[in-house]
Amino acid sequence: MQQKSAADRFAPLFILTAGAMWGSMGLFVRVLGKIGCSSFEIVFLRSIVTAICLFLVLAVRDRSLFRVRLRDLWCFFGTGVLSIVFFNLCYFTTIRLSSLAVAAVLLYTAPAIVIVLSAILFQEKITSRKLVALILTLVGCICVSGMLSGDSAMTLQGFITGLGAGLGYALYSIFGRFALERGYRSFTISFYTFLFASIGTIPFISMNNIRRAVTTSPSQTGLVVLYGVFTTVLPYILYTRGLQGVENGQAAIIASVEPVVATILGTVIYHEMLSLYEVIGIVLVLGAIVISNGKSPAEETGRIRKTVKKTA
Repeated sequence: MQQKSAADRFAPLFILTAGAMWGSMGLFVRVLGKIGCSSFEIVFLRSIVTAICLFLVLAVRDRSLFRVRLRDLWCFFGTGVLSIVFFNLCYFTTIRLSSLAVAAVLLYTAPAIVIVLSAILFQEKITSRKLVALILTLVGCICVSGMLSGDSAMTLQGFITGLGAGLGYALYSIFGRFALERGYRSFTISFYTFLFASIGTIPFISMNNIRRAVTTSPSQTGLVVLYGVFTTVLPYILYTRGLQGVENGQAAIIASVEPVVATILGTVIYHEMLSLYEVIGIVLVLGAIVISNGKSPAEETGRIRKTVKKTA
């Protein structure tokens, strides 16, 4: 029998860790917002720090990882501009037009979009296990968002841009999979993703604000670098690497631990009280992760049969 490599066995853990790191992003965003950075300037700082860090890593570690074929650049345009930039543009617009609760709920339509697109583009099966995990994830995210405990005004434009945010969020898994299938490593994909994202964000920012945010004090410079490394460099490398051992739909569900971590950090650091709905939502999302990471007896039997046929 063929055994999974150690890296593939740890793929769900890679993705779970990436989601947890993304969940810490709000801590940095709050601080950067207080020093005068707009939403897109925060996105630019995140992208450019990531691109620079990965450039240095690749330059020292293996310069061959810079090599990409011109005909494959659309993959990185997809992960960088159509995913990272488009997602942020839609998400921030939704927040402005409606509420954080509505924006969060619409954003986490992403796992459903990933599952459907992956079934169409990569012939990934939509199993009953995925459907159960997906339903638990969506309900859990609704609970965590606080939408059930308050009034949420929603406009048609806000609804459309919210779905656009979910689509943009989902597209990283789709374009990232295309890049992986063309033989690119996770470091290469992450570097070009954020190089494209940095360029795509430039029209929306003020360079004077960026300069002020980075050079005002050594502590602010350190904060910006830590923000880029901890919430972007490491998690995107881990997530992209995890995609090599986990299907897109499963990865999207596992990464939904992000709002759970964000909620827990808000409670611990900012003393934000958890409601009953939020506690239920956390339990549901964690349950979805456990379900999506397991295999039913039928699925395991099918896997064993395939392995036996290959080795016969």
